[in-house]
Amino acid sequence: MADLTPSPDSPGLHVSKPSPSEPATASAVCHCGASATATGDDEVKALVDGYTANHGSAHSRR
Repeated sequence: MADLTPSPDSPGLHVSKPSPSEPATASAVCHCGASATATGDDEVKALVDGYTANHGSAHSRR
């Protein structure tokens, strides 16, 4: 399987939740240079919401 971790050369958002009993993890890298990581279900949700609203494809909607 390919490495799905975002990087400056391959920006994006990656979320993982290996099992219901483990916390979610996420990493994001935007083509504008912003990056973030999160651990824990609530923190990952906040990262996804922020990335979706302010980075990634949000840049092309402005």
